[in-house]
Amino acid sequence: MAGSMGDSVPDTGQREPYLYRERTKYSPEEEERLERQHFWKIIDAFRYYRTHVQERVNRTERQFRSLPQKHQRLLSGFLPNLAKIRRCVDQNYEVLQAIVHNCIHMFENIEYGDDDNTRKVGPSSTFDMDKLKSTIKQFVRDWSETGKAERDSCYTPLVEEIQRQFPPDQCDASKVSVLVPGAGLGRLTWEIARLGYACQGNEWSFFMLFSSNFVLNRCEKVNDLMLYPWVHQFSNNKLSADQTRPVYFPDVNPQSLPPNSNFSMTAGDFLEVYTDPNTWDCVATCFFIDTAHNVVDYIETIWNILKPGGVWINLGPLLYHFENMANELSIELSYEDIKDVILKYGFQLEAERESVLTTYTENDRSMLKYLYDCVFFVVRKPADHLSNGALSPKGNQLDNSVEKGETAT
Repeated sequence: MAGSMGDSVPDTGQREPYLYRERTKYSPEEEERLERQHFWKIIDAFRYYRTHVQERVNRTERQFRSLPQKHQRLLSGFLPNLAKIRRCVDQNYEVLQAIVHNCIHMFENIEYGDDDNTRKVGPSSTFDMDKLKSTIKQFVRDWSETGKAERDSCYTPLVEEIQRQFPPDQCDASKVSVLVPGAGLGRLTWEIARLGYACQGNEWSFFMLFSSNFVLNRCEKVNDLMLYPWVHQFSNNKLSADQTRPVYFPDVNPQSLPPNSNFSMTAGDFLEVYTDPNTWDCVATCFFIDTAHNVVDYIETIWNILKPGGVWINLGPLLYHFENMANELSIELSYEDIKDVILKYGFQLEAERESVLTTYTENDRSMLKYLYDCVFFVVRKPADHLSNGALSPKGNQLDNSVEKGETAT
């Protein structure tokens, strides 16, 4: 990754229950059709990028030319800067087309049909275009020297804790299985595998999957490619050049993992892909748990898939992705409530820091910055826990106010 956006109605004292509904079940044929449809919708967003952003630049130019001539003459560098922005957009577009080139063959177990480059690409939604712009900034966070400070604040605490829990000089790291849900462009997963652990990343978003596949499998030369991630930001620029400054990637060779490294990425919904109990030694989540419709589902799944004695390491905020999205279930819990549920499932709290300051895809030259005050915790599934695969809180620790037969409203 919600509140309804519909018209208000009089409060009659009775409210329709908002039923917790599982994902709509379709036939296998319909699932495949919807999957193909979504796949091509995201491909089209990559292909529509240049048209979309150039329309924004054109609007800026029209508005500038509507100013009085005496004002235009005072801003002699404005139109040349717009021309530079157009060139930056063209460069971004070339990289985006390289990302989606041949991606119809990137998945081993599904085909999406032949790519027809002559197919007309219609306008993509604002939502999809915002996702694409955000994906461009993910290259900064995960695979550029510019993003190192952000990685140090977000990824390093997780990596160091994994090394503390499973010291390479005291165990065979290759036998330690680590899962990274919400892996994004794969840098955290890659870093953990580089240290010798058996690490698998999981991602659901096609925007991220296409991009991680590109950088992990098709990039070999350090800083060989260039993007302009801030070119879409027309406000809060101190210098005109700040908007058009490039970022180079990848800052390391993704192909440089040690021989025999155990590194993999899976595509799909975390809740649907990972159902086998007692499978993982460690689950590492970074800016992930707030992507849930219902974060308790995530807690339940992590409890189930961890081996007895396994650890869950988390760092991130609680910016719930589906909050305020129409027709989407979203349960926004406080950290206090989440911690309570974690303990009720039987996890043992081993470490906790309630104030870890960090950013997310930050433009370090912007006049507006967001700072996240994140929570870091380490919890363990007890080693003596004999799981039968059942997904339920420990004992009868459910709150007494939740009784059988009641429907939450």
